[in-house]
Amino acid sequence: MKRSSTIITAAVTLGAVFSIHADWAQVAGKHASRASASADADWRVYGGQPANQHYSSLIQINRRNVNKLKVAWSYDTGEEGGLETSPLIVGRTLYAYTPSQKVIALDAVSGKLRWKFDSGVKAEQPARGVAYWTDGKEGRILAGVMNYLYALDPSTGKPITSFGENGRVDLRKNLRGDYQVQSTALTTPGIVYKDLIIVGGEMPETLPCPPGDIRAYDVRTGALRWSFHTIPHPGEIGYETWPKNAWKTSGAANNWAGMSLDVERGIVYVPTGSASFDFYGGDRIGNDLFADTLLALDANTGKRIWHFQGVHHDLWDRDFPSAPSLLTVTRDGRRIDAIAQTTKTGYLYLFDRVTGQPLFPIEERSYPASNVPGEVASPTQPRPLKPAPYARQLLTEDMLTNRTPEAHAWAVDTFRTFRSEGLFIPFGLNKQTVNFPGFDGGAEWGGPAIDPKTGVIYVNANEMAWTGGLVADKPARTPGEATYRSQCSICHGADRSGSPPGFPSLIGISKRLKDTEITATIHQGKGRMPTFPNLSDAQLTSLLEFLHEDPTASASAPSASDKQEMASVVAETATADPKGTAAYQEHCAICHGDHMEGIPPSFPMLIGAGQRLSKQQVVTLIQQGKGRMPAFTKLQPGEVDALLRYLKVSDNLEVSTPQEPQYSFTGYRKFLDPDHYPAIAPPWGTLNAIDLNTGNYLWKIPLGEYPALAAKGMKNTGSENYGGPIVTAGGLVFIGATLYDSKFHAFDSHTGRLLWEAQLPYAGRATPATYKIDGKQYVVVATGGGRYQLAQAKGVYVAFSLP
Repeated sequence: MKRSSTIITAAVTLGAVFSIHADWAQVAGKHASRASASADADWRVYGGQPANQHYSSLIQINRRNVNKLKVAWSYDTGEEGGLETSPLIVGRTLYAYTPSQKVIALDAVSGKLRWKFDSGVKAEQPARGVAYWTDGKEGRILAGVMNYLYALDPSTGKPITSFGENGRVDLRKNLRGDYQVQSTALTTPGIVYKDLIIVGGEMPETLPCPPGDIRAYDVRTGALRWSFHTIPHPGEIGYETWPKNAWKTSGAANNWAGMSLDVERGIVYVPTGSASFDFYGGDRIGNDLFADTLLALDANTGKRIWHFQGVHHDLWDRDFPSAPSLLTVTRDGRRIDAIAQTTKTGYLYLFDRVTGQPLFPIEERSYPASNVPGEVASPTQPRPLKPAPYARQLLTEDMLTNRTPEAHAWAVDTFRTFRSEGLFIPFGLNKQTVNFPGFDGGAEWGGPAIDPKTGVIYVNANEMAWTGGLVADKPARTPGEATYRSQCSICHGADRSGSPPGFPSLIGISKRLKDTEITATIHQGKGRMPTFPNLSDAQLTSLLEFLHEDPTASASAPSASDKQEMASVVAETATADPKGTAAYQEHCAICHGDHMEGIPPSFPMLIGAGQRLSKQQVVTLIQQGKGRMPAFTKLQPGEVDALLRYLKVSDNLEVSTPQEPQYSFTGYRKFLDPDHYPAIAPPWGTLNAIDLNTGNYLWKIPLGEYPALAAKGMKNTGSENYGGPIVTAGGLVFIGATLYDSKFHAFDSHTGRLLWEAQLPYAGRATPATYKIDGKQYVVVATGGGRYQLAQAKGVYVAFSLP
């Protein structure tokens, strides 16, 4: 056990949602708000309860005494890296993760380590929490570690070998094709219903990518009990909203954000993400159900009950960022069981959770068409008419920074080069389009808090401007460049410059990292970067060669490894098909080279043509020509067939290897001034209280600040914030989340007034939890820095209580 020696200057605490029950899955929904003032209380579900309210009925810590909070204990994981974990508390034990995804159990009163489970799997992905199941006789901790779901004994931390394969289920299986080349990770815990654990998973933003099927497993055996196809198969609802064979090739539409559950009705609510590739959808024309959709499924069978699609044919990565929250609202004197869903755009949707009917009007608003060849943007997108958005959505010149005259002048000059017309403007070619609020919201994965007694929702939001765009791809000079474009450019940019520190520049990376370190990151993922098991050894080698190149240099000859690969491919083909070799040498080699290496961009490389072009496309090029290539109208049919065999072109276009996209994303570009502060006027982050009975705002305040600016008198600017709030019957909203000041806050839930704050060792980039043991209420939060901070951080849990 390691105890943190970090000095923390103040303290905060919160109250748990549940009393201990023999079978919480059957009764938690009835008792979520009935914990007595004296009884001990757990926090045994991610989000506080299956309804995901982030609510506690505990009142020991309240408005009157919250300013007296002190540190009760802290636990230093001894590991570097970020933490996004919201822990569970069951009885006297707290269950959580370390930054490397080791599962830990702590004494919830003292913070002492009880056990630690190391799966042996290398992991640096976010791990936002575990799940807990009990039938009143035995219990299980269900923990995701990368692509594995483990069942652990809550008392010892040892895997329960009767679950799955020796205690774990490989979530790559039962998706599509060879499971060993699939990439998925359980970053947000599944939700437990009866004897099922229902899960989604994080997936790549690029193709190839598995489909985001929602799956339910038996908590005792690990057997797959049901699966819902978010990319519909033939005959299923929504199939007609995709191209005919999209279910075989398209990917994602996955639940990465978590789920909520109506226990009494047996309905699980599942928000889904966008389809891959995020920013160009020429290969997925249509509305793409059930991507970007709030699904209501029968938790027993996985059958669809109702759905609402928040973005049609998403071209902006505007998927739902967190699990929805259940509550009951009053409308015209009638009580209605409802569900609230936050968004990255700043919209807040409210539905009757039984029927899916909107409780505030929603209109379909028209938006411009895409001007990118091959793209067909949806002509309309939904917009709720109430509540008003909790984040600004149109950036104009009068909203730019006035921090200094120099910063303002720079911002104006730069802004005038952008296209800024509000939400759902398709990215164009060779010009940056403003994405506001940014790619990270609006609301984010921490999710909101709801007071079930009042129907008030508390939402923290980012207000950061980003830009993005597309560039038409020229023929790749090497296989490594083709792999970079298809797998890496979406985050690191077409020019490899990235958007540091969130998306590191890869220019000169070979001078900073060894090839073995780069390869390990590709295999294991890191932070928000997924794994890439689909890449072969040859593709990794060629990618490393490409990353060694100077991107500012002019087009160069293929690398040594590329030449070796070309020679081996040609030798293999020539031996197998001498007729094809003769046809290629006579008609093609003069331009495309003896080894099909080409001289890009004038004469494209033909290695891997069968992975990029269909048979019909190649035949059309041969018969009609293109650009500098003439038409070959006098070729005999047998000669054409031999040439197709030589080029390894067939009727079945390969999809198991990376497909070179027609367009590349220029990268995530945050609109920052030369001093690295937001180039827009504050607020840069907010906390909002909205009455869902009426749709009216009760209060709105800036959340967070930059210490360096605050020291100069520029306070309460708000800042980027990740990790959500919790709300208690004691009249308090607790939240860390703020990225740069590393503070933990307690606000008056009625007024938004700051009542107390504490300095944490690192940013509290996680949703807190609260519980009560031996008559004492605690609130605990994970700290571990932030995705956009340059400073190193360690994973530390800090708990607060009254003296």
